[in-house]
Amino acid sequence: MAKNMQPIAKRCKALGISPAVMGYAKKTTKRNDGNGMRKKQSEYAIQLKEKQKVKFIYGMLEKQFHHYFELAEKQPGITGENLLRMLETRLDNVVFRLGFSSTRRDARQLVTHSHFTVNGKKVNIPSYRVKAGDVIAVCEKSRSSVKFSKLTGADAPMVLVPAWLKRDANELKGTVERLPERSDIDYDVSEHLIVELYSK
Repeated sequence: MAKNMQPIAKRCKALGISPAVMGYAKKTTKRNDGNGMRKKQSEYAIQLKEKQKVKFIYGMLEKQFHHYFELAEKQPGITGENLLRMLETRLDNVVFRLGFSSTRRDARQLVTHSHFTVNGKKVNIPSYRVKAGDVIAVCEKSRSSVKFSKLTGADAPMVLVPAWLKRDANELKGTVERLPERSDIDYDVSEHLIVELYSK
Protein backbone atom coordinates (compact mmCIF):
# COMPACT_ATOMS: atom_id res chain seq x y z
CA MET A 1 0.00 0.00 0.00
CA ALA A 2 1.36 3.44 -0.95
CA LYS A 3 2.25 5.78 1.88
CA ASN A 4 2.66 9.53 2.16
CA MET A 5 6.03 9.97 3.88
CA GLN A 6 6.35 13.75 3.55
CA PRO A 7 7.95 15.60 6.51
CA ILE A 8 5.10 16.63 8.81
CA ALA A 9 6.31 20.05 9.97
CA LYS A 10 7.48 21.13 6.52
CA ARG A 11 4.20 20.09 4.87
CA CYS A 12 2.06 21.68 7.58
CA LYS A 13 3.83 25.00 7.11
CA ALA A 14 3.44 24.83 3.34
CA LEU A 15 -0.29 24.13 3.60
CA GLY A 16 -1.01 26.48 6.49
CA ILE A 17 -2.02 23.69 8.91
CA SER A 18 -1.26 23.59 12.61
CA PRO A 19 0.79 20.44 13.41
CA ALA A 20 -1.67 19.87 16.28
CA VAL A 21 -4.32 18.95 13.69
CA MET A 22 -2.04 16.08 12.70
CA GLY A 23 -1.48 15.08 16.32
CA TYR A 24 1.99 16.62 16.56
CA ALA A 25 1.74 19.28 19.26
CA LYS A 26 5.47 20.07 19.38
CA LYS A 27 6.52 19.74 15.76
CA THR A 28 8.41 22.74 14.40
CA THR A 29 10.59 23.56 11.45
CA LYS A 30 13.47 26.02 11.09
CA ARG A 31 12.60 26.80 7.51
CA ASN A 32 11.59 30.34 6.53
CA ASP A 33 8.27 31.53 7.88
CA GLY A 34 6.83 32.45 4.51
CA ASN A 35 6.65 36.17 5.23
CA GLY A 36 8.85 37.07 2.27
CA MET A 37 7.60 38.36 -1.05
CA ARG A 38 5.47 35.82 -2.86
CA LYS A 39 3.57 35.87 -6.11
CA LYS A 40 -0.19 36.15 -5.97
CA GLN A 41 -1.68 32.67 -6.22
CA SER A 42 -3.97 31.80 -9.09
CA GLU A 43 -7.49 30.51 -8.51
CA TYR A 44 -6.33 27.02 -9.50
CA ALA A 45 -3.41 27.15 -7.04
CA ILE A 46 -5.74 28.13 -4.17
CA GLN A 47 -8.16 25.32 -5.01
CA LEU A 48 -5.32 22.81 -5.34
CA LYS A 49 -3.91 23.84 -1.95
CA GLU A 50 -7.25 23.15 -0.25
CA LYS A 51 -7.36 19.69 -1.79
CA GLN A 52 -3.78 18.97 -0.79
CA LYS A 53 -4.53 20.15 2.74
CA VAL A 54 -7.40 17.70 3.24
CA LYS A 55 -5.52 14.85 1.54
CA PHE A 56 -2.56 15.43 3.83
CA ILE A 57 -4.63 15.61 7.02
CA TYR A 58 -6.33 12.27 6.36
CA GLY A 59 -3.32 10.59 4.72
CA MET A 60 -4.98 10.16 1.33
CA LEU A 61 -3.36 9.67 -2.06
CA GLU A 62 -5.04 11.11 -5.15
CA LYS A 63 -6.78 7.99 -6.47
CA GLN A 64 -8.44 7.19 -3.15
CA PHE A 65 -9.32 10.82 -2.44
CA HIS A 66 -10.95 11.24 -5.86
CA HIS A 67 -12.97 8.07 -5.24
CA TYR A 68 -14.32 9.63 -2.03
CA PHE A 69 -15.23 12.77 -3.97
CA GLU A 70 -17.18 10.74 -6.55
CA LEU A 71 -19.10 9.01 -3.75
CA ALA A 72 -19.80 12.36 -2.07
CA GLU A 73 -21.20 13.75 -5.34
CA LYS A 74 -23.72 10.92 -5.56
CA GLN A 75 -25.05 11.49 -2.05
CA PRO A 76 -27.86 13.96 -1.34
CA GLY A 77 -26.81 17.22 0.26
CA ILE A 78 -23.75 19.43 -0.16
CA THR A 79 -20.89 17.59 -1.87
CA GLY A 80 -18.08 19.25 0.10
CA GLU A 81 -19.70 18.50 3.45
CA ASN A 82 -20.45 14.94 2.35
CA LEU A 83 -16.76 14.51 1.50
CA LEU A 84 -15.56 15.73 4.90
CA ARG A 85 -18.13 13.57 6.69
CA MET A 86 -16.97 10.46 4.85
CA LEU A 87 -13.35 11.16 5.71
CA GLU A 88 -14.16 11.82 9.36
CA THR A 89 -16.02 8.51 9.69
CA ARG A 90 -13.09 6.40 8.48
CA LEU A 91 -12.13 3.95 11.21
CA ASP A 92 -8.52 5.16 11.41
CA ASN A 93 -9.71 8.74 11.93
CA VAL A 94 -12.23 7.66 14.59
CA VAL A 95 -9.48 5.77 16.45
CA PHE A 96 -7.39 8.96 16.37
CA ARG A 97 -10.33 11.15 17.43
CA LEU A 98 -11.07 8.88 20.40
CA GLY A 99 -7.48 9.26 21.59
CA PHE A 100 -6.45 5.64 21.08
CA SER A 101 -3.51 6.84 18.97
CA SER A 102 -1.47 10.03 18.86
CA THR A 103 -1.69 10.50 15.08
CA ARG A 104 -3.82 9.29 12.18
CA ARG A 105 -0.77 7.58 10.70
CA ASP A 106 -0.33 5.63 13.93
CA ALA A 107 -4.06 4.85 14.02
CA ARG A 108 -3.91 3.46 10.48
CA GLN A 109 -1.14 1.07 11.48
CA LEU A 110 -2.94 -0.05 14.65
CA VAL A 111 -6.15 -0.77 12.72
CA THR A 112 -4.21 -2.72 10.06
CA HIS A 113 -2.67 -4.85 12.83
CA SER A 114 -6.16 -5.84 14.07
CA HIS A 115 -6.09 -4.05 17.43
CA PHE A 116 -9.71 -2.83 17.19
CA THR A 117 -13.22 -4.19 16.99
CA VAL A 118 -16.38 -2.57 15.67
CA ASN A 119 -19.50 -3.86 17.41
CA GLY A 120 -17.49 -6.79 18.75
CA LYS A 121 -15.99 -7.88 15.42
CA LYS A 122 -12.35 -7.34 14.46
CA VAL A 123 -11.87 -4.85 11.65
CA ASN A 124 -8.44 -4.32 10.07
CA ILE A 125 -9.46 -1.95 7.26
CA PRO A 126 -8.50 1.69 7.98
CA SER A 127 -11.00 3.00 5.42
CA TYR A 128 -13.91 1.15 7.05
CA ARG A 129 -16.68 3.72 7.54
CA VAL A 130 -18.42 3.73 10.90
CA LYS A 131 -22.11 4.49 11.39
CA ALA A 132 -24.14 6.10 14.16
CA GLY A 133 -24.42 3.65 17.06
CA ASP A 134 -21.23 1.74 16.25
CA VAL A 135 -19.01 0.83 19.20
CA ILE A 136 -15.26 0.90 18.59
CA ALA A 137 -13.10 -0.89 21.15
CA VAL A 138 -9.55 -2.09 21.67
CA CYS A 139 -9.35 -5.89 21.40
CA GLU A 140 -9.10 -7.76 24.69
CA LYS A 141 -5.69 -9.23 23.79
CA SER A 142 -4.29 -5.78 23.03
CA ARG A 143 -5.45 -4.01 26.20
CA SER A 144 -2.56 -5.25 28.35
CA SER A 145 0.08 -3.89 25.95
CA VAL A 146 2.08 -0.84 26.98
CA LYS A 147 0.58 1.06 24.05
CA PHE A 148 -2.96 0.84 25.40
CA SER A 149 -2.58 0.25 29.14
CA LYS A 150 -1.25 3.79 29.60
CA LEU A 151 -4.48 5.22 28.14
CA THR A 152 -6.49 4.36 31.28
CA GLY A 153 -6.07 5.19 34.94
CA ALA A 154 -5.10 8.34 36.80
CA ASP A 155 -2.07 9.05 34.61
CA ALA A 156 -3.95 8.70 31.32
CA PRO A 157 -3.52 11.67 28.94
CA MET A 158 -6.42 14.07 28.57
CA VAL A 159 -8.28 13.67 25.27
CA LEU A 160 -10.62 16.22 23.71
CA VAL A 161 -13.18 13.97 22.03
CA PRO A 162 -15.43 15.62 19.42
CA ALA A 163 -19.15 15.98 20.19
CA TRP A 164 -20.21 13.29 17.73
CA LEU A 165 -18.19 10.65 19.58
CA LYS A 166 -18.34 9.41 23.17
CA ARG A 167 -15.46 7.68 24.92
CA ASP A 168 -15.89 5.43 27.94
CA ALA A 169 -13.56 6.89 30.57
CA ASN A 170 -12.92 3.52 32.25
CA GLU A 171 -12.74 1.23 29.26
CA LEU A 172 -10.88 1.38 25.98
CA LYS A 173 -13.94 1.87 23.84
CA GLY A 174 -15.99 4.62 22.28
CA THR A 175 -19.36 5.08 20.62
CA VAL A 176 -20.39 6.97 17.49
CA GLU A 177 -23.23 9.06 18.93
CA ARG A 178 -24.12 10.57 15.56
CA LEU A 179 -22.53 11.34 12.21
CA PRO A 180 -20.30 14.44 12.23
CA GLU A 181 -21.67 17.76 11.02
CA ARG A 182 -19.77 20.52 9.26
CA SER A 183 -19.44 22.42 12.56
CA ASP A 184 -17.56 19.42 14.03
CA ILE A 185 -14.63 19.86 11.62
CA ASP A 186 -11.92 21.49 13.76
CA TYR A 187 -9.52 22.70 11.10
CA ASP A 188 -9.75 25.52 8.56
CA VAL A 189 -10.74 24.28 5.12
CA SER A 190 -12.85 25.69 2.29
CA GLU A 191 -14.27 22.47 0.91
CA HIS A 192 -16.22 24.28 -1.82
CA LEU A 193 -12.87 25.03 -3.49
CA ILE A 194 -12.20 21.29 -3.75
CA VAL A 195 -15.61 20.82 -5.39
CA GLU A 196 -14.84 23.64 -7.84
CA LEU A 197 -11.47 22.08 -8.68
CA TYR A 198 -12.93 18.67 -9.48
CA SER A 199 -15.85 20.22 -11.37
CA LYS A 200 -13.63 21.85 -14.00
